Amino acid sequence: MNNKGLFNIASLTLVVLALTACDLVNPFPLSKPGPYDFGTRQNYEFTDTARENREVSLTVWYPAVLPDDSPPSDYNFDAKPDSSGAPYPLILSSSKMGSLFGPHLASHGFVVVGVNGLDSSNSWGKWLINDPLDILFALDQVATTPLNGLDGMIDAEHAGATGYSFDGYNSLALSGARVDPEFYLAQCAGAGTMNPAPPEWWIKYNCNMNISWDEFTTLAGPAITTSEDGLWQPMTDDRILAVMPMAPEGAWLFGERGLAAVDRPTLIIGATADDINPYDLEASYIFEHLGTPDKIMISFIGEDHMMVESDEPAARMKHFAIAFFGYYLQGRDDYIKYFSEDFVTRRDNLAWGVYTNK
Repeated sequence: MNNKGLFNIASLTLVVLALTACDLVNPFPLSKPGPYDFGTRQNYEFTDTARENREVSLTVWYPAVLPDDSPPSDYNFDAKPDSSGAPYPLILSSSKMGSLFGPHLASHGFVVVGVNGLDSSNSWGKWLINDPLDILFALDQVATTPLNGLDGMIDAEHAGATGYSFDGYNSLALSGARVDPEFYLAQCAGAGTMNPAPPEWWIKYNCNMNISWDEFTTLAGPAITTSEDGLWQPMTDDRILAVMPMAPEGAWLFGERGLAAVDRPTLIIGATADDINPYDLEASYIFEHLGTPDKIMISFIGEDHMMVESDEPAARMKHFAIAFFGYYLQGRDDYIKYFSEDFVTRRDNLAWGVYTNK
């Protein structure tokens, strides 16, 4: 072997060692705060006159400039906006989810708009319609009405949606998914005879509204429920370019045909030991039936539904949110490596796609 060959082998070895060392020192680099400080502004109030004067209020997280002597804070209320990179891509969610992820996303150059008052429920019901429509209304408002104190900060033409659990449903609904009434009602009617049978509590939670389906349909209205193929119209907007549902629900409402209508990049985060939105019934089913070719699933092995409240899983989700939305909304082509199959499979307790070794 000539000296050049020896040099190449040595160089390659050094590169591999360097990458391995980097993985060990900082395995999720985008989980660290970004180059911006963040600010929070609350209670932007709007009225949706098209829905019986429904009140919708917003909380916003955004890149900010803090005084040098500013004490550490989880809120930074009304901090001065940092317009140096404006306008910033928009991430839509509930404010409950925004309180967990908004500051981090803002530090990496996003504006997060959360709808106040959206929260989990004891069962499926009217919130399945109201929540996505509230978020879409919020998108329209920030796109057409400059928010006081945040003029020029929001790029509403490059929007994404994310959420966890109930809010994972909301972001899934905004992906282009379509409600399949026939599938939902048939699943609920036959749930008790399924083999294997879903948990009884899960059936009750999902199927509680099948007895008031007409009321649910009336709330949605003919603009959503009328179609030629039996599926409802999607509750989305062309400005929403990518979605990231985490520990989502909604599988029985959309079904195979409704999920096949999803037409934009989608990253699903699933917890393999999820005891609230069971992994096999929700996250993995949803992922397997998504119609978009740009779909990714990252499974958090052994984690349960409340992983969002644990520091390490939450940091990992923040990393993937920055990588995914950075790639699709900010044009950061270099970020694709941070949510690639190679990246995921080199990390402990993560699986690429559906995890089958339970």
